[in-house]
Amino acid sequence: MATDPQPTPFRPSTAIDEVADFLADPVPAADFPRHILRFRNDRAAAQVGLDDLGDEGWTDHFGRFLPLPGSLPSPLALRYHGHQFRVYNPDIGDGRGFLFAQMHDSRDRLMDLGTKGSGRTPYSRFGDGRLTLKGGLREILATEMLEALGVETSRTFSLVETGEALQRGDEPSPTRSSVLVRLSHSHIRIGSFQRLATLGLTDEMTRLAAYCLRHLFGEEPGAAPELRLLEHVVAGAARLTASYMAAGFVHGVLNTDNINVTAESFDYGPWRFTPYWELGFTAAYFDHQGLYAFGRQAHAIHWNVVQLAIAFSKIHDPEVLAPILDSFPATYEAAIVGAMLGRLGIARTDEVSDLALVQAIEEALGAGTVTIDRFFFDWAGGRRRGASPADPAYDAPAFAALATMLETRSPSGAGDHAYWSDANPCSMHIEEVEAIWGSIDREDDWSPLHAKVAAIRRMGDALARLRG
Repeated sequence: MATDPQPTPFRPSTAIDEVADFLADPVPAADFPRHILRFRNDRAAAQVGLDDLGDEGWTDHFGRFLPLPGSLPSPLALRYHGHQFRVYNPDIGDGRGFLFAQMHDSRDRLMDLGTKGSGRTPYSRFGDGRLTLKGGLREILATEMLEALGVETSRTFSLVETGEALQRGDEPSPTRSSVLVRLSHSHIRIGSFQRLATLGLTDEMTRLAAYCLRHLFGEEPGAAPELRLLEHVVAGAARLTASYMAAGFVHGVLNTDNINVTAESFDYGPWRFTPYWELGFTAAYFDHQGLYAFGRQAHAIHWNVVQLAIAFSKIHDPEVLAPILDSFPATYEAAIVGAMLGRLGIARTDEVSDLALVQAIEEALGAGTVTIDRFFFDWAGGRRRGASPADPAYDAPAFAALATMLETRSPSGAGDHAYWSDANPCSMHIEEVEAIWGSIDREDDWSPLHAKVAAIRRMGDALARLRG
């Protein structure tokens, strides 16, 4: 993933108009009492031609939601259904967000600016349509860390504090409110197709699949766009899951309405980074069965992709869909090898020995004696870099065997970044998230957040060089 700005002209789009008649509803944005700009992602803005906006113009567009010239004249709340913890729910959709604008980025991809906390919509049900400031902060930290670790993710584009006092049951209330804008490569979900299948709108399903191929994958749709789209989703979902594992990340709510057809990770609620390679580690306190635990994410995401195929079975025979789905395990296996060796910064050799090396890494980390971040930091480039607090653990047989396997490996990139001389790796565990929020909540001190974002991006630059 690019770490440096790639300035580009602003190139607005209204591509969503092709499918908006059955996919979305025009909605107004909430009228907030205050607009305090707390975070603007100029690096991301440079890639879509919006970095030259002053703070007042920024707040006008991403706090008051004045339309961007040439893009959507009105926000659109997207319609979708979804399986939520395996229970089908037809009563969801954009309940506190909307699609605000579309444009092309410096890689000529169609991008969406979507919101979180922008007010009530027809799909809000009993919700207030708002986002807590802490929720916005957590999304900044999740997206920045994942981007640095090489995960394809939405990027937090903007966070504006809105001056309302919100009542919540899962944190001390009243709490502060915010509105967040995310930059994403589409907001079309598996649940978008599930809704159309449930309603029997098969022609619309074909139109939406064609839209996705044309605008999100740069392909002209053929006679069966659903099949080609399923191929993309299966491959992308497998790669996404593998990148979660290499990052030590647990999304927490892998429902079908949270799986984007571009396989770009987005919508961060109860996420966590697991300190140790603990397969049963969960992020959501309400995930009592461990459905979306760290080690079950591949199964969960594969299950979600199967639901997309079930939606497409309204049009195609299951016998045609099954071979596409069956490619997931092999694609995932290849992807996790690439993701793990990429984070370690060593070159690939052959399929068998690469897989054996990844299995040895998982076995060594599975002992729970060294954190994931510490291991990848200490062994960057495949060689021990010097003294470490984890040295006693590295004397264990599993790590000794791993060290022997690494002796014949070559680095894949440059490991000369100053980051590798730090005493400790940059990490993002729950204690640090709470400490950053505590500074904001108690003293309105945002400096720990800005310092952390700078540290994460510095690590991301080092990792990009290491990957080569």
